[in-house]
Amino acid sequence: MNLPRMNVIGINIGGTKCAVSRLVDGRQVEETHRFPTQGRDDTLDALRRAVASLRPHSAPVFGISCGGPLDAARGLILSPPNLPGWENTDITRFFTTHFGGTAVLMNDANACALAEWRFGAGRGTRHMIFLTAGTGLGTGLILNGDLYEGATGDAGEAGHLRLSSGGPVGFGKAGSFEGFCSGGGIARLAEIILRESSSRPEWANVQPLSARVVAEAAAAGDSLALAVMTESGRRLGEGLAILIDLLNPERIVIGGIFPRCQDLLRPAMEAALQREALTIPLGACQVVPAELGETIGSHGAICAALRAIDSGKVKPLKLVGLPPAPLRS
Repeated sequence: MNLPRMNVIGINIGGTKCAVSRLVDGRQVEETHRFPTQGRDDTLDALRRAVASLRPHSAPVFGISCGGPLDAARGLILSPPNLPGWENTDITRFFTTHFGGTAVLMNDANACALAEWRFGAGRGTRHMIFLTAGTGLGTGLILNGDLYEGATGDAGEAGHLRLSSGGPVGFGKAGSFEGFCSGGGIARLAEIILRESSSRPEWANVQPLSARVVAEAAAAGDSLALAVMTESGRRLGEGLAILIDLLNPERIVIGGIFPRCQDLLRPAMEAALQREALTIPLGACQVVPAELGETIGSHGAICAALRAIDSGKVKPLKLVGLPPAPLRS
């Protein structure tokens, strides 16, 4: 007997938007609702109403994806900097209280890594690294065919790596990987380069200054904007070289700004990789853009639920046609 299509439900909670999704026919992710994140209580009420509209099965499995810090084991959102007022929110209990079933919470970088591995650019790999490269720079690690979370669930915080003794601040650290290579970091890098320049191009007056503004100016040939993107690409290559030397992945998948800006970033990135990374591991590794685009958060939330099912932590009614996790050892 086929299980109703909404037995697996994804909840993606972000600093600017939230989304609700469901698994259809055991193999496709359908994003059903998307709306701006507001205050905690208003957002939780909007999420509750969105889930209720799906008329979930009596034993749903919720996968919840959210930025950290989290206590995933207890289902608590602790104090994400992009979610003020959400401190110590028992998010898994919120959904199980209203709808029954089971809920699991996962860091959004890990969830997105699983999403690209199962549904996107990481399909078919056993050793994959995913970088978010959005407002911040988060990292998820797929090693030996499974998600690697570490002793406290904090493995993969590559954005905190220091690439220089000075530079734009990211992850609370000047000169960090996040400071140079996230979307927010590129805007801060541009401000530094502009302060050191004697010229003031028109794009520099756009407020707020963003990576998109810088990238558009660079694509139009502005020399200062090109210098920003070249420096960010160089630092991206240096950071990736550390990950390649340390973890020897076969594929690195980069989301966020990278799919839109790779033509501007890749030349300096590739040059830095050639200088910095070990030859054999570098030759075995592809650096590719993420494939899932704007729905990656919804795919990630569903994948958080699927991983709990795969691992036996959740035992829902049988899911007909559910694809196995790829290449699990």
